Amino acid sequence: MASIAERLAAVRADIDEACREAGRDPAEVRLLPVSKYHTVDSIREARAAGYVLFGENKVQEMATKHAALHGEGIGFAVIGHVQTNKARQVAELAAELHSLDSIRLAEALQRRLEGTGRRLPVLIQVNTSAEEVKSGVRPDEAAAFAAALRPYDMLEARGLMTMAVNSPDRDAVAACFRTLAGLRDELRDADGGGWDELSMGMSGDYRIAIAHGATTVRLGTAVFGPREY
Repeated sequence: MASIAERLAAVRADIDEACREAGRDPAEVRLLPVSKYHTVDSIREARAAGYVLFGENKVQEMATKHAALHGEGIGFAVIGHVQTNKARQVAELAAELHSLDSIRLAEALQRRLEGTGRRLPVLIQVNTSAEEVKSGVRPDEAAAFAAALRPYDMLEARGLMTMAVNSPDRDAVAACFRTLAGLRDELRDADGGGWDELSMGMSGDYRIAIAHGATTVRLGTAVFGPREY
């Protein structure tokens, strides 16, 4: 079985090829290894290969790993749904939040961040697949939600995130990514710039996401293999 470093190199090479096929600069696309359900030793292997930011779905798992890896130059992006009672841990420990989907959470984060004096980069999660099991604001709510975030100055709204429909239909998957890119363009037009980040694409569909403008692809299985616990 290939090592984590070997898988990272292979995935990065494939990302670069997908960028070139899409007429994009590979430097525009960041690989975010998703370490959920993987051990701190696996994260250390990826760190040795040059990766310093990792995606975690659950806030408590992120906090546990953050404590275990303290001082090792490793940060975490929270990519899963966050309840307001977890705002303190996110505000204190997360390097990024990719799943902001409610003003209540924004308010809770703002209060906690004011206490720490730090600002938090955030992405608005959009439910582009219209699946009830997925979190995120509806596409037709995204512009109003973005406007409602303006008073929360401890949050740095940098872009949008989505998870495409889980389907073998490539056109259906592409439609989700196309929707997110279109929303980003609308926000840019309204604000005169910004909203540069599009966090979209996972192990099974990242090539499609790159073709539609992804700037961050979130890869777990392709990097770490099957879950370790």
